[in-house]
Amino acid sequence: MAVSSPSPDLKSSPLKEPHISHQPVTLQNWYKKINWLNTTLVVFIPLYGLYLTRSTALIRPTLIWSILYYFMTAFGITGGYHRLWSHRCFSAHLPLRIFLAFTGAGAIQGSVRWWSANHRAHHRWTDTMKDPYSVMRGLMFSHIGWMVLNNDPKVKGRTDVSDLDSDPVVVFQHKHYGKCLLFTAWVFPMLVAGLGWGDWWGGLVYAGIIRACFVQQATFCVNSLAHWIGEQPFDDRRSPRDHVLTALVTMGEGYHNFHHEFPSDYRNAIIWYQYDPTKWLIWLFSKIPFFPQAYNLKTFRSNEIEKGRLQQQQKAIDRKRVGLDWGVPLSQLPVIDWDDFRAQANANGAALVAVAGVIHDVSAFVAEHPGGKTLIKSAIGKDATALFNGGVYEHSNAAHNLLSTMRVGILRGGQEVEVWKSDASRLGAKDSKGHMVVGAGEQITRIGAPVSAAVAA
Repeated sequence: MAVSSPSPDLKSSPLKEPHISHQPVTLQNWYKKINWLNTTLVVFIPLYGLYLTRSTALIRPTLIWSILYYFMTAFGITGGYHRLWSHRCFSAHLPLRIFLAFTGAGAIQGSVRWWSANHRAHHRWTDTMKDPYSVMRGLMFSHIGWMVLNNDPKVKGRTDVSDLDSDPVVVFQHKHYGKCLLFTAWVFPMLVAGLGWGDWWGGLVYAGIIRACFVQQATFCVNSLAHWIGEQPFDDRRSPRDHVLTALVTMGEGYHNFHHEFPSDYRNAIIWYQYDPTKWLIWLFSKIPFFPQAYNLKTFRSNEIEKGRLQQQQKAIDRKRVGLDWGVPLSQLPVIDWDDFRAQANANGAALVAVAGVIHDVSAFVAEHPGGKTLIKSAIGKDATALFNGGVYEHSNAAHNLLSTMRVGILRGGQEVEVWKSDASRLGAKDSKGHMVVGAGEQITRIGAPVSAAVAA
């Protein structure tokens, strides 16, 4: 009986080779791991530009133009690519959108569409492998490694950029990005310097190549340093941080903890003295008389911003509380009868004193008592509530706090403390983890002065 050959759909297909980023480095494949186009744009050309500075004089007009164009192209990224298109923090009329797309292309960081897709993925998948420049993969990777290495496109998290496809400026720039880059990054700054004061070569080297290098490295700091150094005043579950240093080199983008919590806010800095020129420029464009170029500037509700700040402060308080001695919780103390308290007051070197229904062992403090040994010894085996609360001296907040660390028991029937012991909600405020935090003036041992009784006439 003849055996038929297996049908084509049952034939086993060869295993697909894993992406080069998942393969070990060898002498045969190392060059495949490098994105040579990006490496040329962000490494080789800048290095060549630095080499050319050895033989190219830098004259004052070219220096001024290089600095001016640096800020223009940096704003194209921070105000345009980032806050306008990636996060839609504000809206812009056509002239401003053209300007931002033009100057942004001069920063040599990809098209608006490509940049925004990566940045939206960064926000959606922060600190995961789906984050295209996750700091979890190392500081250098988040700074420049993600650009110069060939990364598996299937790993990056997906995001929606369909809204950008309705903007003709974005569509045109993306379609013709190579030409836009060539003109805005190198030809245009050279033309300005050449036609303006005859420094063609200096315009290309300094206002073109070197300027773009500085803009690139400054912007890359948002992906690296802004996730590495600084404070986290609004949330600490993820890596973004606020730091004035990164703000200075990124035109205000360094207040990154705020930005990741409130990405739709056109501001990164919300305090008047914080450095955020991108915010100020957007605001100024919205105030142009007769035809403002920026409008619909979005800000997050200040109530929610302060909630986030307060919650972080509460976390910090909670962490500090754990390291402090608040005394043994009342619920863990034994209940002692008055007669037993009296019998144990001086036994085995103890020195027991009752204050507000709580029994304290003050034996280790007798010699250090600021009021002298005699006064504190006179209270041993007695109810010293009145003495401690103004009868002899109105003790300080610190004294009440110190006394709480000496408590060893609960006096049965002592000023309803047994009731407090069974109802922890009456013992004072709690931190976010449910632990009691005793506020100043709210210590159990603090008893207020009695209300004066009315006297009949």
